Amino acid sequence: MYRFLLTPRWWGINVFVLLAIPFCVFMGSWQLSRFEARVQDQRDAGEQAAAAKTDPARPLRELLPVDKNTSGKQAVATGRYGKQLLVPDRELDGRNGYYVLTLLRTDGGQALPVVRGWLPGTADSAKAPAVPAGEVTVTGALQVSESPGANGVSAAGGLPEGQTGAISSASLVNLVPYKVYDAWITLAKADSGMTAVPATAPQGTGLDLKAFQNLGYTGEWFVFAGFVVFMWFRLLRREAEFARDAELGLVPSEGTDHERDRERDPEHERDGSPDENPARDAAGTPVP
Repeated sequence: MYRFLLTPRWWGINVFVLLAIPFCVFMGSWQLSRFEARVQDQRDAGEQAAAAKTDPARPLRELLPVDKNTSGKQAVATGRYGKQLLVPDRELDGRNGYYVLTLLRTDGGQALPVVRGWLPGTADSAKAPAVPAGEVTVTGALQVSESPGANGVSAAGGLPEGQTGAISSASLVNLVPYKVYDAWITLAKADSGMTAVPATAPQGTGLDLKAFQNLGYTGEWFVFAGFVVFMWFRLLRREAEFARDAELGLVPSEGTDHERDRERDPEHERDGSPDENPARDAAGTPVP
């Protein structure tokens, strides 16, 4: 009854199933590993942030270039403050406000963006504390340069003079006349009158929308694998029932050759063929 499995049609079906199932399982497992990696990144970032609060501060040059391993570490730098900018539309504890960003010019000539604190309300340079004079030493959490449009960072342009939408060397290089480090720090203790800005985890280390998309894709690939198995068994069952009915003589016969000819010729008369009903003259006598 299952001899049909050896037909070319079923060879093709079986080969497709044998290839599709491992492929779906592999893709589902890969998407699951991506989700698990993001979960691990979030766990590591949380542990790193907790450890950074107790670890001693290290010189800035030892932590550059900043990456997932050094982001959040306490860095110390010495220099003189230069130009001050405001970063509008930044939320803290559910309130809208702005960062006070001051460029610290180090001995190497480059400038380190330093977020000295956060103030509520609309960005106003008159309300921002004055820039400290003389040489200063700052300590704060090292952060990765921001990307406009990511992690709540505004991508809008046309800001007033003295403001910037993102804290990054690419954004600041056009606003200051000196080179800028591709990193920034937020002070552990804000300057007088301001609130300290907490360090944030690097982009791509949290359970964001992409992480849950990986989890959703995992389920989809495993569902596809189950659907392939289901359809194979359904086709097998239908073919087996058809073969069984054929063995029992329950499948309608294809009919005689004459009946097939009648089906192919819709113009054929129902009363019979022309040979069975010869033409007759006006008196009804058959014409030879």
